[in-house]
Amino acid sequence: MSASLQLGSHKRLMVFSGRSNQPLAGAIADLLDIELGKVTLKTFSSGEVYSRFDESIRGADVFIIQPMCANPDTGMNANDALIELMVMVDAAVGASAHRVIAVTPWYGYSRQDKKSAPREPISARMVARALEVTGVDRVLTMDLHAGQLQGFFSIPVDHMTALGILGDYFASLDDDLVIVAPDAGRVKLNKQFASQIGAGLAILDKERPQQQVAEINTVIGDVRGKTAIVIDDIIDTAGTLCAAGEALNRAGARRVFAAATHGVFSGRAFENLATSPFERVVVTDTIPLRAGAPSNIDVLSCAPLLADSIRRIFTDDSVSAVFGGKNHTF
Repeated sequence: MSASLQLGSHKRLMVFSGRSNQPLAGAIADLLDIELGKVTLKTFSSGEVYSRFDESIRGADVFIIQPMCANPDTGMNANDALIELMVMVDAAVGASAHRVIAVTPWYGYSRQDKKSAPREPISARMVARALEVTGVDRVLTMDLHAGQLQGFFSIPVDHMTALGILGDYFASLDDDLVIVAPDAGRVKLNKQFASQIGAGLAILDKERPQQQVAEINTVIGDVRGKTAIVIDDIIDTAGTLCAAGEALNRAGARRVFAAATHGVFSGRAFENLATSPFERVVVTDTIPLRAGAPSNIDVLSCAPLLADSIRRIFTDDSVSAVFGGKNHTF
């Protein structure tokens, strides 16, 4: 007598997109050779978000692609994206989906991962708790700002990294390369990247006198006459990044590049980068690039990586095998 009852293979994979990054969702669906699921999404005049799946999702593995980022083209801000994700998850749970997986390559509030002063929230933990309570079964994300964010969840978190994508871009540079960590907290990530492309390593001595303000005083390591590549997880206002580029120029770097997984590009980021010393600034499409970007920004697609990961989650194969287990860049 069998210890289980087999009803045949009826697993279904369905992919739906919120409004924060529909082009990325479309690219993922194309790579999976399926169409995006039909869903009605709108914002009422009161500002409240509405969601309804327009087809049956009963018993399906539902993957909801929604980075927690703003998208001016659809009128979404970061908070709208988070609420819309939660509303879609709640609708999927209520519609009897078998599993609901949040595919949020840019995890919002990720920089608020600890208390830096009394009476501050740990907002990244709050977001994790909210997603769990809403009914998410699993989270697929990319290049979290800090390792402890995975510990905020009691459900599986699949953590992807764009190091391979960025490494392939710079591997063609036939120069004397040096990878530059923007601060001590990014040394491990930059060391892995340097080993990947066979480059040297340098570190910037950075201090933050206040939020979103950084001062760079010293370049630790030899960059004179070399091509320096600053690698980080996020580019936001780009003020810190531009200060890093200027410090590298003063230290004698011959060429200066920058790369990051997430191009937030808020505030005066485009103006800062347009006048920066960076030859190219490379990001992925976890966050859609808004209009007005300067010509020195290149965008690489993370859709193949995410599509492969989604397929592996659906078929219960190893996700860490994509990186040989080396996707913990903290």
